[in-house]
Amino acid sequence: MSDATHAAAQVDEARLAPYLEEHVEGFKGLKGLHKFSDGQSNPTFRVDAESGSYVMRAKPPGELLKSAHQVDREYRVMAALAKTDVPVPRMFHLAPDDERSPLGRQFYIMEFLDGRVLWEAPLPELAPAERTKIYDEMNKALAALHDVDYKAVGLEDFGRPGTYFARQYKRWSGQYRASETETIPEMDALMAWLEENEPADDGLATLVHGDYRLDNVMFHKTEPRLIAVLDWELCTVGHPYADLGYQCANWRMPDGDGFRGLGGHPRDASDGLPDEKAYVEAYCKRRGIPQIDNWEYYIAFSHFRLAAIMQGVYKRGIDGNASNPDKALRAGRSVRPLAAHALKATEKAG
Repeated sequence: MSDATHAAAQVDEARLAPYLEEHVEGFKGLKGLHKFSDGQSNPTFRVDAESGSYVMRAKPPGELLKSAHQVDREYRVMAALAKTDVPVPRMFHLAPDDERSPLGRQFYIMEFLDGRVLWEAPLPELAPAERTKIYDEMNKALAALHDVDYKAVGLEDFGRPGTYFARQYKRWSGQYRASETETIPEMDALMAWLEENEPADDGLATLVHGDYRLDNVMFHKTEPRLIAVLDWELCTVGHPYADLGYQCANWRMPDGDGFRGLGGHPRDASDGLPDEKAYVEAYCKRRGIPQIDNWEYYIAFSHFRLAAIMQGVYKRGIDGNASNPDKALRAGRSVRPLAAHALKATEKAG
């Protein structure tokens, strides 16, 4: 039995069907579930019914790290963004995280969008003009997110403005230590540098996605048009340059060895792919920002946070409660290289 089939089999459809008909407006006649095989955090299923197709995203089973897998936060932020310029699916229902849930854990139901997710950063399957448009669409959506008045959309209590990087460092260093399986000198050196070189708080506070990258957005099936930003589990009120740095870290990562970055990818002016500098300039122009100081810190921090996430994924794979066990176990191999790439940014920072 495949991982996807096994995960779907763990869901009691006899309990789920009447629950969805009661709580999701218009839902009728559950036909079956199909687990999307990609993704490491929260198991995600396509739910097929007589009334159409939906998406169900749930907490994984088993013991979880504190503050991880908060699907209720995903649901809440996407519901709040429904009337903004940030493209998100429609939200239908959030199930409680107790015995009332037919899964025995929290999940939500949202709109199924029949689009495409692009996985390889160089976009080899697309023409140069389409590559340019794809990255510009991502740039536009990120700027739109950071322009949202989070208080006006009801997310004033979604996070604490100020000292964002100090709070994030505490969170992710703590989660890294909690899931640490071996000593990685590069991670220890990186964490020490980040703690010692944290920029002074500049007062900027916006909604931040927390995991903004190519494979967490969906595009129209045939057009280079972004139709949804997905996977909002790490969203909070924080510093906008954390999102921008996290995405732009993609320009520093290799294409291969478990990574899908643009670093080391042969570049040509005619390939249609923006370079890091051009991408940052486009974002600044959209938001009316003259420049971004402390840029290498944001790049280094983004590598660190991703390495901490990968370590957590690896630990879940060892513990046997990962959404995709095979990929989870491979994730452990990426932690050291990510830390090493981050240390290169610290050298540029001086």
